[in-house]
Amino acid sequence: MKTLKGILLLSLLSSTYIQAQDQVIEQLLKANPTYFKQLTDNPAKYRLQILYTQIDRDVDNKPKFTTHAYRVDANEYFYPASTVKLAASVLALEKINQLKIDKNTTFQTLKNRPTQLEVLTDTSAANGLPSIAHYIKKILLVSDNEAYNRLYEFLGQKNFNKIMANKGFEGVRFTHRLQTSIPLLENQYTNPVQFVNDQGKVIWRQKEQFNKKQIQSPNPLQTILGKGVMNDSGRVIMHPVTFGFKNAFPLQAQHDFLKRLMFPASFVAKDRFKLTDEDYRFLYRYMSEYPTESKKPSYSADSTIGPAYCKFILYGGDKNAQLNPDVRIFNKVGDAYGFLLDNAYFVDFKHQVEFMVTATIYCNEDEIFNDDKYEYDTVGFPFFKHLGEVIYQYELKRPKSNLPNLDYLKFTYSD
Repeated sequence: MKTLKGILLLSLLSSTYIQAQDQVIEQLLKANPTYFKQLTDNPAKYRLQILYTQIDRDVDNKPKFTTHAYRVDANEYFYPASTVKLAASVLALEKINQLKIDKNTTFQTLKNRPTQLEVLTDTSAANGLPSIAHYIKKILLVSDNEAYNRLYEFLGQKNFNKIMANKGFEGVRFTHRLQTSIPLLENQYTNPVQFVNDQGKVIWRQKEQFNKKQIQSPNPLQTILGKGVMNDSGRVIMHPVTFGFKNAFPLQAQHDFLKRLMFPASFVAKDRFKLTDEDYRFLYRYMSEYPTESKKPSYSADSTIGPAYCKFILYGGDKNAQLNPDVRIFNKVGDAYGFLLDNAYFVDFKHQVEFMVTATIYCNEDEIFNDDKYEYDTVGFPFFKHLGEVIYQYELKRPKSNLPNLDYLKFTYSD
């Protein structure tokens, strides 16, 4: 496999062409009414947003990007769900590199408040101990919520948001842990954490962090959604719900984040993530690995998890999907509150096809939150499956002057 350092030498800075809302995606959708007519007849209802980037290589394998947009609007809020976990994974690697600590070092989460969780062991790891590397594996393989929460605590709410803003990702708001029912204020506090070496000695400790400034939407009216919400006792309270204090990760920011991650050489040095070549290989492997291929952690005992569990584009997350052996998808998905998302870089090694697609769709017909009545299976997953199929077929026929060399993205998926 070619080294990433070698790939970096191939490209100093590629040209990027971004076409604002154009007709390419709309034409693809309307050319396939069997799949998409329900959505294209009323895209606002489904809060549909799509970004699709075509990639063309020159003779030196340097990429040029042409991005097409459909209804992309930073002011049309969607809940980003688990897509925030990719940012946490990358920034956690950056931080541990700055600390000069190996990502496989034992990482302990302590507690300083009643709402906080202490974590000293991890039975899913080969050595039974938690680490930044193992948390990232679980995030990328099955979108593990607790793994994300540990990285959120490592980064600290204030710094997590500050770093994303400093990197130029606009409209981003990371305000809370996932799948935990605690007050907003408690998410401003993040646990004390420490790294411990093989001899049991603490080599670095971070005190509890507190973000004094509560993070919220600058445009709260744009985050008011729905008609009602089901409370913990199962009763539906009829009133709109505000997402102004919840996470936000606009589609353009997600797409740009993935592009910067997958194509570091296409950005000037100051804009690249502070990752090593090995870090990139580590992320690429687990972004593209199927959970059924993993040994540690192992998911063989979980009957709900199939190979395509976190692959919405092309496969619709279908447990019984027939996988294309020539395709790997480097991505991060999300689903919550009726929103489905995928942020993906698609590669077909046999036919030398590559493209990026980031999309979100809202599947909540009754507009009631927390009632678990979301049209994921009937609307959302089929949309992503067919969107992947249509763009893939389009790319197979799209003329290219130079076919890409994608060998550096091939991995042996075995622990």
